[in-house]
Amino acid sequence: MAVTRLERKGRKNKSVAKRKTDNIKRLSASPVIKKVDVEAIKAEFAANSKKGKKKAAKKEEAPEAPAAEKEETSAE
Repeated sequence: MAVTRLERKGRKNKSVAKRKTDNIKRLSASPVIKKVDVEAIKAEFAANSKKGKKKAAKKEEAPEAPAAEKEETSAE
């Protein structure tokens, strides 16, 4: 009797085993813990909030000028 190989079953078994090992590696991996300078981040946020206030003040003044331009273009 000749021996036949079950090629599809062999591929399936290998892929199932690979999937299991990949899942184990993924679940057991721990993220890299970095040292974070909290004070530097706070300073950065404080600097950005100051810039945001300046931009908001400019935006409040800016709508007046384009409104005048719109009136001129509609008159033409």
